[in-house]
Amino acid sequence: MSQRVFITGASSGIGAALARYYAARGAVLGLVARRRAALQELLATLPGEHAVYTVDVADEAGLRQAAADFSARFGVPDVVVANAGVSVGTLTEEEGDLRAFERVMRTNVLGMVATFQPFVAPMRARGSGRLVGIASVAGIRGLPGAGAYSASKAAVIAYLESLRVELHGSGVKVVTIAPGYIETPMTAVNRYPMPFMLPADEAARRFVRAIDAGAGYAVIPWQMGVVAKLLRLLPNPIFDRVFARAGRKPRGLPL
Repeated sequence: MSQRVFITGASSGIGAALARYYAARGAVLGLVARRRAALQELLATLPGEHAVYTVDVADEAGLRQAAADFSARFGVPDVVVANAGVSVGTLTEEEGDLRAFERVMRTNVLGMVATFQPFVAPMRARGSGRLVGIASVAGIRGLPGAGAYSASKAAVIAYLESLRVELHGSGVKVVTIAPGYIETPMTAVNRYPMPFMLPADEAARRFVRAIDAGAGYAVIPWQMGVVAKLLRLLPNPIFDRVFARAGRKPRGLPL
């Protein structure tokens, strides 16, 4: 039987790269994103039969409907990848940035919960499955000018850990993937050096390897895992002095 994979944020970047990789392996895909034209363009390049859903992950009812449709047509997914996310520079002192904070948290955190929710009980009943959350190394420590994004990814890491423990022994694996810098539209706007950058297609290959293994937590590429461990150990006074001068993402509202 073909593997069934449900992916949010599938219209570009990591989501599209994962769709291409899984489709090449013969998987049946459920592709979720806000931009229908981009989804249809991606669909036209993929071998096999797949379903597309034009849904914002902030739309809980829309996600439930997409999940129900996919499960009815193809069966409960073997893998659900909560990949949809937005990033933008933010400053707490700016009153207008409250809207940006709200959008980032609603998409990156609540959108992940809403993506998983329809599938947890059916996967538990079946006794198998993978719930994959795309976090970020930016969630390890708070980065200047990225308060919303860092906070959202820190929340995602903690949420996925809670879910992993909740589902321990059920046969359902919860996989946390914390990418470093990946070549996507999200990183294209960054105006600072991005070490160990990976092309999206190579990142997708490494992500799937971790998903197949049922890894509880994986930093990709591994070099950023070393950086993440060092950041955890860095005393606050040193961290503050070093990162106060770090490059910052442009401010604005997430698209």
